[in-house]
Amino acid sequence: MKYVSIFLLNLGKRAVAFSSLLLTVIGSYAFGQVPVPPETPPVTQAYHLSTAPLIDGQVIGDPAWKEAHPTSDFWQTQPDEGRPATQKTEVYIGFTNDSLYIGVICFDDNPAGIIVADSRRDSSLQNTDSFQIILDTFQDKQNGFVFGTNPAGIEYDGQVVNAARGSGSGRPAAAFANYNVGGFNLNWDTSWTVKASISDIGWSAEMEIPFRSLRYTSQDIQTWGVNFQRNIHRNKEVVFWSPLSRQHNLHRLYDAGTIEGIKVPNQRNLKVIPYVLGQVSRGGDLSAGNHYDQELGIDIKYSITPSLTLDVTYNTDFAQVEVDEQQVNLDRFSLFFPEKRPFFLENADQFSVGNSQEVELFFSRRIGISSDGEPLPIDAGLRLSGKLSNATNVGLLYMSSEPLPGIAPGNDYAVARISHELANRSSIGALFVDRSGDGSLLPIGSNDYNRTYAIDGRWGIGEKIDLGMWAAKTDTPTLSGHNNAFTLKTNYSSANWSNKLMYTEVGENFNPEVGFLDRKNYRKYDGTVLRRIRPDNLWGLHEIRPHISYRGYWGFDNFHETGYLHIDTHWEWKSGLEIHTGVNVSLEGVRDPFEIYDGVTIEPGTYKHKVMQLVYWTDDRAPLSFRLRATRGGFFGGDKTMLRPALRYRIGETFSTELAWTHNDVKLPITNGNFQVNVVRLRVSYSFTPKMSLQALVQYDDRNDIIGTNLRFSWLQSANTGLFLVYNEIDERGFNVPLDKGREFLIKYSKIFDLL
Repeated sequence: MKYVSIFLLNLGKRAVAFSSLLLTVIGSYAFGQVPVPPETPPVTQAYHLSTAPLIDGQVIGDPAWKEAHPTSDFWQTQPDEGRPATQKTEVYIGFTNDSLYIGVICFDDNPAGIIVADSRRDSSLQNTDSFQIILDTFQDKQNGFVFGTNPAGIEYDGQVVNAARGSGSGRPAAAFANYNVGGFNLNWDTSWTVKASISDIGWSAEMEIPFRSLRYTSQDIQTWGVNFQRNIHRNKEVVFWSPLSRQHNLHRLYDAGTIEGIKVPNQRNLKVIPYVLGQVSRGGDLSAGNHYDQELGIDIKYSITPSLTLDVTYNTDFAQVEVDEQQVNLDRFSLFFPEKRPFFLENADQFSVGNSQEVELFFSRRIGISSDGEPLPIDAGLRLSGKLSNATNVGLLYMSSEPLPGIAPGNDYAVARISHELANRSSIGALFVDRSGDGSLLPIGSNDYNRTYAIDGRWGIGEKIDLGMWAAKTDTPTLSGHNNAFTLKTNYSSANWSNKLMYTEVGENFNPEVGFLDRKNYRKYDGTVLRRIRPDNLWGLHEIRPHISYRGYWGFDNFHETGYLHIDTHWEWKSGLEIHTGVNVSLEGVRDPFEIYDGVTIEPGTYKHKVMQLVYWTDDRAPLSFRLRATRGGFFGGDKTMLRPALRYRIGETFSTELAWTHNDVKLPITNGNFQVNVVRLRVSYSFTPKMSLQALVQYDDRNDIIGTNLRFSWLQSANTGLFLVYNEIDERGFNVPLDKGREFLIKYSKIFDLL
């Protein structure tokens, strides 16, 4: 009888949903009315649930959801901006004394067409059917928490900080990667639960988000900013509950809707996360035989207030972190390797000031990693981050690292950051960074410290214009004068245009030792104009993006060091095919000779060239997809051909693999000027469940003749803690003969204990 009742209930709900959608469509078009998005952001209600839902992905039939009324009406940003979603979505929002609950029903008239691309935690939700929610718990329209899933039930969570304008819903946002004033931190992890289920009406999911996993104000009854996003990937369809223009994405909190009536508990939160590590190594730089090591460490997370969190770490370890991807440097400037260590990635955007991957005033990778990439022992550290009030953000970080004789001194690092948010996506802030060393690598009596002082601000003008600036000064005992740097920038972003202008100066002695500089002693002019065109019916095209950009570097003596004019058009088809056709006009002014390859030196001079560029992407919805980036043209007085193909293959949501190759063929009119550089990368992943996976990364660099292997097995429990098994191998070769091989195997286990 129970199953008959559930069947009848399900049948009735499906009939009501279908009838409602059918009547809306027929009524709208029969009387000549096409539904249009609301002019103001929508408002919905959270409902107090007398009983908690059973988190199994089955929203229909769960009696707990009878007490809540769903919100619906989603609107497209692509492919047809401003039109209603082609499939109905219902979102239920409820809460108990301890947790917030989200239930979503993603109706689909073709369940067989649902695409599920991956089932690993935090894997991309762009290439799969998916659902996401963003919560602006302080309703400041700039900061929020993102939770998402797909029909496989993955856990996807992240943190949005300073989301002044959103980074854009489409791929052209990459053109503005060095300008974005907002940040999204996918490596923010918290404790929550989600389950999903596919059925004959589509798919559904249920989320349980404990209030202790969020940060909010001290009011008993809360009103939060909120938006929902659904991807229907077979249609390349992206829809939102609170409508957004095509240039924005879910992180655009300025246009989010509102959820009312959330009753929150008085938050007390104390989490203790101990870990135990066992490791065995042999070969490499070690003496003969096996070498064993055991480590114990602990992290503590305590909520001083509902919006201010203290993190403490002791004997910090990052053994489970994936190794860096190898890169090729065929220039005279520094390569950028991203931070991957979880402790430093959490709340990282609160400490971020500068230009991404160019002038970063604080770059946490300088802590605990030597200049050649070797890990350095970290004794302990603490971080205080969050809000002092609804509009004032604070971040304090202290870390202590051990010395390695002859390699690195012992250092204490301190970072202080404060920012105050103003109306209309505006803010003002300050940053202080200090490194105090023990002087072990300097002459006796030398001062061993480095400090950076900075201020920054941004101003929103209307809905489309953002202005920004930062200015900084460093203090190094051995350097004086010309130790300043600053940037002025403006951005105009609309549905049809994305334009930017930026000016930067970096002095000769500007030296942020706990930051990142790709170069110094220059003035830089940078600008981009990009147009978005969505034709109604032209060769099956979805969007055309012609654009032109220029960046130029001059020394303070007016020597032209770099010029780069890029003229390109992106052609994106509704089928998923995408082609970029471009030409680059470059100038490189070399002041001092530098070795670009073993035995190959580039002499001083000015080199002017033209380079043709082609980018080709096939449909990533298919199990087998292909990407290619190719350039051909002049290079330091000669020629260079660069090919970067990548082949991807997946089987459902469990198995995925990528084989990538970077090939550089250089021909210079000098002795030994003809050479090739290749890097091959194979990445394989298999997910047994959304919480259990095996990953492999194998890389070969023929310039250094090194093969690197990284194997990782992870069995996650909560918030990226659990069991990790890692195997690393470095095989250094000479003329294809093994010279040295280092192997390492480690096992690490960590667990979260909620004590309050």
